[in-house]
Amino acid sequence: MVEEGAYWLAWAQISGIGPVLLRRLQQHFGTLATAWNATKVQLGEVEGFGFQTLEKVVQQRSRLHPEELFTKHQQENSHFWTPADTDYPRLLLETPSPPPILYYRGEVELQENLGQKPMVGIVGTRQPSEYGIRWTRQISTALAKNGFTVVSGMAEGIDTESHIAAMKAGGRTIAVLGTGVDVIYPHKNRDLYKQILSAGLVVSEYPTKTPPDRTHFPRRNRIIAGLSRAILVIEAPLKSGALITATYANEFGRDVYALPGRVDDHPSQGCLKLLNQGASFILKELDELLTMLGAIPQIDGVEASTAPEQLMPTLSPELQTVMNAFSCDALPFDLIVQQTGMAAGSVSGALLQLELMDLVSQLPGMRYQKS
Repeated sequence: MVEEGAYWLAWAQISGIGPVLLRRLQQHFGTLATAWNATKVQLGEVEGFGFQTLEKVVQQRSRLHPEELFTKHQQENSHFWTPADTDYPRLLLETPSPPPILYYRGEVELQENLGQKPMVGIVGTRQPSEYGIRWTRQISTALAKNGFTVVSGMAEGIDTESHIAAMKAGGRTIAVLGTGVDVIYPHKNRDLYKQILSAGLVVSEYPTKTPPDRTHFPRRNRIIAGLSRAILVIEAPLKSGALITATYANEFGRDVYALPGRVDDHPSQGCLKLLNQGASFILKELDELLTMLGAIPQIDGVEASTAPEQLMPTLSPELQTVMNAFSCDALPFDLIVQQTGMAAGSVSGALLQLELMDLVSQLPGMRYQKS
C-alpha cells in the first residue's frame, strides 16, 4: 500500500498545485490518495480548480507514480516530513498553506514539533542599527534563557544576531531557509550554519541543491510565522520582508510585537506602522514581554486522570458542535466541516483544542475519532 506521504509529494510535482490547493484537496477528499484517484469532475468541485489546472492534473498525473517518486525522493533527500507524518510541526500544519514537503537538517526536538515547547520568531532588517542589534541580542538571550526556541531566517542583520545570541545563551534556534537545506546563503554565514546544525535545526520547503532565488524568501516567511507562537519585529523599513512575516502572522492568528523607534529613523518605519495597526509594543522591561509570551496558550500534553472515571469537561458551543459530529467511527476532516457547517479554519482550531483535552485523536490521513 502506498503511504499517504507519497501522494503529498506526487501532488506537489504537478504545476499549478501549490500548498493552498493541496490543503483544500486534502480537506475535500479526506486523503490525497483518494484525491489522486478522483475524476476530473470530482476535482472540479474543489475551490480553485479551474479548467487550466484540471487539464494540467489530467496530463501530468498519468505520468507520475507516487510510490516510485517517493522512494527516489528519499534517496536524494534523506530527511523530510510531509503533513501525513506525525512528526510534522503541528503549528505549521494548522496554517492554510503548510509545505507539502518540509526538509530538515540538524537536531530534531520532538517537543518543538508537537508544539509543546514555545517557539518565537524574530525578524528584521538586513542592515540594522546599533540600537536594533543591541535589542535583538538582549531579547534573544532572554528568550533562550527562559526556554523559548528562537526562529528566524539566517539572513544578514537581525536574523543572524538572533540566532547567535540564542545559541550563546545556551538555547535552541531554528533557521528557515529560502534555499535547499544544504545550500548556505549568504555564504558568509557558513560558520553560523554549522553552529545551528549542532544547536538546533535548519528547515526549508525546497529540495537539496536548490539555489537562492528572490521569489523564495517571501514564501519562506510564512513558515517562520507558521512555526512560531509569536513574531517579534525588531527593526524593519516600510519595504521589508519582516512586514511580510508579520502579515502572515496576523493571518495565522499569531501575536505580533514590534520594537518602537524614532519617527525619523528609516529602519523603524515598518515597526511604527505595525504598532499603528495594533501590534504590541516591545518595551524596556523584558520581564513583561516574557510574561505576555508565556501567557500564549501552548500545545501542552494533558496528563491522563488516575481516577476510574473522568467527567466530560464543559465545552464552549463551538467545541461542543464539533464533538457532536462524532459517532463511533473515525471521520475525515472535510466530513466534519460539512456536518458542523463551520468554517474549515474554525473546525481545525476546535479539533486541535479537543486533542489537547484528550477528547479527540488524529489518525493518519487527517481523520479524527473520539478518544
